[in-house]
Amino acid sequence: MEKRVVVYSTPTCPYCVKAKGFLKEKGVAFEDVDVSADRARADEMVKKSGQMGVPVLDIGGEIVVGFDRERITAALGL
Repeated sequence: MEKRVVVYSTPTCPYCVKAKGFLKEKGVAFEDVDVSADRARADEMVKKSGQMGVPVLDIGGEIVVGFDRERITAALGL
């Protein structure tokens, strides 16, 4: 079963763009959450990660902060 992937990001964050591009390249479906436009989801991201910075990826409950290609690949089981 595929893991649910959520990317908490902002439109102006270059690492968010890279992370989402990487997921698309790998054919991974994900929910893109713009935390600059959704305060409740931003709070949710901080609760999960302890971080204010983006991107934060929730990959089946595993939290990856930043665009860490190796951790993302491992969390996805690729």
